Amino acid sequence: MRLLLLFLLLAAPVHAERVKDLARFQGVRANALVGYGLVVGLPGTGDDNLAYTVQSMRSATSALGVQLPPGINPALKNAAAVMITSELPAFAKPGQRLDVTISALGRAKSLRGGTLLLAPLKGADGETYAIAQGNLSVGGFGAEGADGSKVVVNTPTSGRIPGGAMVERTVASSFGGTDSLVLDLMAPSFTTAMTLARSINAAEGRAIARAVDAVSVLIDAPAGAAAQVALASRLEELTIDVAPPPARVVINARTGTVVIGGNVRILPAAVAHGNLSVSVTEDIQVSQPNAFSKGETAITPRSTVQVDQSPARMALFAPGVRLSEIVDAVNALGAAPGDLVAILEALKEAGALRAELVVI
Repeated sequence: MRLLLLFLLLAAPVHAERVKDLARFQGVRANALVGYGLVVGLPGTGDDNLAYTVQSMRSATSALGVQLPPGINPALKNAAAVMITSELPAFAKPGQRLDVTISALGRAKSLRGGTLLLAPLKGADGETYAIAQGNLSVGGFGAEGADGSKVVVNTPTSGRIPGGAMVERTVASSFGGTDSLVLDLMAPSFTTAMTLARSINAAEGRAIARAVDAVSVLIDAPAGAAAQVALASRLEELTIDVAPPPARVVINARTGTVVIGGNVRILPAAVAHGNLSVSVTEDIQVSQPNAFSKGETAITPRSTVQVDQSPARMALFAPGVRLSEIVDAVNALGAAPGDLVAILEALKEAGALRAELVVI
C-alpha cells in the first residue's frame, strides 16, 4: 500500500434531496448494444493478416460487388477487427444518435486514424437496434523502435465515435400502459422508502403511494400516458429528507485507501501499536596477506543485523467515540496504511467497531 487517503465524511444531519437523484421509475431503463465491425485506414497498425479479419474484409468488399481473387489474402496492416459497444437509452426513437466505443479484437497496435465501416448493433435478443459508422477518436498512442523498444500512452487500441450510431428500432416500454407507477430506490432503505411514500402523499394531497419494500414505492397513477408523464415530472422534482447512510468503513487493500463513514462509532476499547523494523547491512572487506606469506587475497563479507522496535503506544477509546476522535487517535499512534487496516480489523473482531467493514 503506497498511500493512505483518509476521507473524513463528517456526520451530517438529515438533508433534502430530489427524488430524481434517489430513484428511477421501473421500466424506464437503458439497453446494452454490441456489434462486430471492421476499422480501415490505419497507418500500418492493424491486425496483419488475421484469418477473421481477412474474412471480414472479403465480406465487406463482396457486399459492395468486389470479389477478391480466391487464394489471395490481403495484407491487412491497414485494417483491424473490432468490437463495438453502446447503450440504447429509454424511449430512444429512430434517427437519434448514440455514442459508441470501439475496441480492437485482434493484434492491432493502434486504432488511431481509422474509420469504422457500417456495422449493425444488436441487443440481447439478437435484433438490430442501431447502425454504427464513422471516424474514431483515440486518446492513446504508441511508438516502437527497430530494436523492439516501445512506448505506449493510455490505450491506443480503444476509441470512441461521438454520435457514431443511429437508432433504427425502438424498444417497447411499459411506462404509461398500466394504472400505476413504481419508483425504485438506487440505495435500498426502508426508512427512505417510507419517507418517499409519505412525501408523495403529502404533495399530492391524497394517499396514492405506499412502500412495497426497501426499494420500491407503488404509486396509483391516472389513466393515459400524458397524465402519467405529468405525474412523473412532479414526483422527480419533489424533495425529501434523507437519513444518513449506514455506518461503514471501506478499505481498498490494493491502494491503501480507507474511507470512514461519519456514523461510525467505537465501543470502549484500548489499542496498542508499535513498529518493529529490521535492517540488514552488508560490509565487504578485503583480506590482504603478508608480502612474504603464501596466502591469497580474499574478499570477506560481514553482515550486520539490527532490530529496532519503537515504544508501543496505547490509545483508549471511550464509549460513543465519533469519527474525528478516531482519526486523532490513529494519527497519534503513527499508524501506516497497513497498520490502520489491521487496527480496524482488530476492532471489528473485538466487537468494538460499530460499522460494516468492507474490503475491496
